[in-house]
Amino acid sequence: MNLRKTLLVVDDEKHTREGLRAAFEDAYEVFVARDAAEAFRLMQDVPPDAVVTDLRMAGEDGMSVLDRALRLPGRPVCVMMTAYGDIDTAVEAMRRGAYDFLQKPVDLRRLALVLERGLKARSTEDELDRVRTRLDRKFALGEVVGSSPALLAAVERTRQVAPSGATILLTGETGTGKELFAQMIHQNSRRPKGPFVPVHCAAIPANLLESELFGHEKGAFTGATERRAGRFESADGGTLFLDEIGEIDAATQVKLLRFLESRAIERLGSHKPVSLDLRLVCATNRDLEAMVREGKFREDLYYRLAVVPLRLPSLRERRDDIPLLLDHYLRRFAAENGVAPPRLSPAAAAVLQDYAWPGNIRELRNAAENLVVLHSAREVSPADLDPRFRVPSVARPAPSQPAPAAGPAGPASLDREANEKRLLREALVQAGGNRTKAAELMGISRRTLHRKLLQWPELDTGTHG
Repeated sequence: MNLRKTLLVVDDEKHTREGLRAAFEDAYEVFVARDAAEAFRLMQDVPPDAVVTDLRMAGEDGMSVLDRALRLPGRPVCVMMTAYGDIDTAVEAMRRGAYDFLQKPVDLRRLALVLERGLKARSTEDELDRVRTRLDRKFALGEVVGSSPALLAAVERTRQVAPSGATILLTGETGTGKELFAQMIHQNSRRPKGPFVPVHCAAIPANLLESELFGHEKGAFTGATERRAGRFESADGGTLFLDEIGEIDAATQVKLLRFLESRAIERLGSHKPVSLDLRLVCATNRDLEAMVREGKFREDLYYRLAVVPLRLPSLRERRDDIPLLLDHYLRRFAAENGVAPPRLSPAAAAVLQDYAWPGNIRELRNAAENLVVLHSAREVSPADLDPRFRVPSVARPAPSQPAPAAGPAGPASLDREANEKRLLREALVQAGGNRTKAAELMGISRRTLHRKLLQWPELDTGTHG
């Protein structure tokens, strides 16, 4: 089987097309055409991987060859050549989709390099398209990007559990995409046409959370001037997603446990149960088992929530996915802003792949938007990156390998609390002690950061901002 790339040379000068055939026949399967009409027939019979065409020829010119080639399913790499090189022609060819523009007589070494780079870039684009198509077709959600074993294991677990009615507990660091996976579970459940209702428990004051979740009757408390349905009732027939479930207080834990046992809730100020049919998905970045041991979270509730535990990997555990994610978000934000996406130089890409990403995908997404806004249609060098990206990465597992779970007596490098403290200390140092900026660097809320500083006062630098 011939695996060599195919190259089509189009030129009305025999010595030029035969010379290019001789120069490239060792590296490519070369076909030659003396005019556009012959080129069109060859394209139909053998769709080329690359096309090198003269601009000025008898009959239809090279622009026609370019346009026809770029309508082929595989969109070959097209290089225009002419003895009448001028800026306007070059700009027009590039605008139509040519990969490069060379002036005759063509430098063979330069042409060889252009073809090699163009085909490599096209191969990368094709692979990214295949990943996007596969994930979009399977989940109808384009945000899931990557092919690392750690991610694919989480995706496969999601596929298995989504059709069931089991309560699911999503765990993982902040910014790993827990809400996205909750949406995937809903989309692939038996109730995808029902509502998907997300609730960020830490964002609602504790004295309001119970009413927000379960609703209240008129007169239930001062200011309750009318009956109000809560988020549970809003999610009836669909999925309720409770994010940061580790932040709920004891009273709310009791009412949540009661719902899981009876599938009914009671509004504040009422003793009449309201039966509901909904799927419950919860998420946390905290260690609920440790909270159970410390008496901060009910053990019976924990086991009710964790019928199916699903851990999402951090970016440090799926570093091979970082280039795919960057490409995805650079293209997305460029399209949203109507600009060309920036191009990462190999050195800049290496810096970003080696960065610790304490804020995970959320931080990466924000970084990609920043690059689009500041460097659209440009090549990004390491000097263009925020200084924080050049901080050496903390201890991390090998690329694409999920981090093993540390046991009770596991080594210090696998201790989750120690790693979280180290990342928080690093963020505070980078932020000069400014809490708001440190929270942004980690991709967490300022309230969550404040809670962690209360937990670990030795990290507090005393600068509040």
